[in-house]
Amino acid sequence: MTQPLRFSGVMPANVLPFTSDLAIDEPAYRRHLRWLADTRGVTGIVANGHASEVSSLNREERRRSLAIALDEVGSGCPIVAGVYSDGTQDAVDLARDARAEGAAGLLVFPPTLFMWGAQLKPDMVLRHFSEIAARVDLPIVVFEYPPASGIGYSPDTLARLAEIPQVAAVKDWSNDIVAFERNLRAIRATGRPVAVLSSFTMSLMASFLMGADGAISGMGSVVADLQAELFDACRKGDLDGARRINDRLDPLVRVFYAPPFVDMHNRMKEALVMLGRIPAAHVRPPLTPIPEAERRAIRAALDGARL
Repeated sequence: MTQPLRFSGVMPANVLPFTSDLAIDEPAYRRHLRWLADTRGVTGIVANGHASEVSSLNREERRRSLAIALDEVGSGCPIVAGVYSDGTQDAVDLARDARAEGAAGLLVFPPTLFMWGAQLKPDMVLRHFSEIAARVDLPIVVFEYPPASGIGYSPDTLARLAEIPQVAAVKDWSNDIVAFERNLRAIRATGRPVAVLSSFTMSLMASFLMGADGAISGMGSVVADLQAELFDACRKGDLDGARRINDRLDPLVRVFYAPPFVDMHNRMKEALVMLGRIPAAHVRPPLTPIPEAERRAIRAALDGARL
């Protein structure tokens, strides 16, 4: 029986393995999904997120990657589908695809159009989400970007989004602990049961201690087990245990999120190859493979994390 979708705990965003000709490597993908779903503390998986190089996937590939995830692990692990689009109608179409396939929820990315001043027109944001919510009846996770990106939402806008009945969670990637706390307080003040899921992977322990209900993280593709242990320790108030786990995560955080930031998921794929979980780290253009020096740094970080 499919487990109910609970917006708490660790929900890794899966990487998507490709073959040498850059097609979806289905056998490798299935093995990767199985490892994630079988990891203690994982409460769901996000397909078609940043970690899957979603911007390189056409609509049919997004349907296929979601269908594979649902077929492989969906009977026991809820699957949330990313909705990555610059237009509201296209977002509705992608959300309908996800519902038709059997997704348990939607992770709605902000349209890049918002970077041109939508923070001054929150009605644009509300219209975008309200249209999706009205036409596709699935729980929605609002994807909050860093304020510096120009497409992040203010605390007031997040609070207004939280009033939409279908909005069940916010994935907070503000990457600023002050902004994170303000967002958390604004959402909690609405009185609605809207979860705050940290995507602040560079300071995950701090966001857990602040009160995050869990995490959605591409780095979870590599260390979902450690992230789940960290969440559990923070929830229990075991600060010494949380620090020990955080110390293991630190070398990986530093190597995965080093400049240029755009290569974070390339590096995670390389780590999964070194761990024997996927066969190759192929990435689609415009991404390019990382240099050998970075591979050595990743291997050292894996050693430092005792993986």
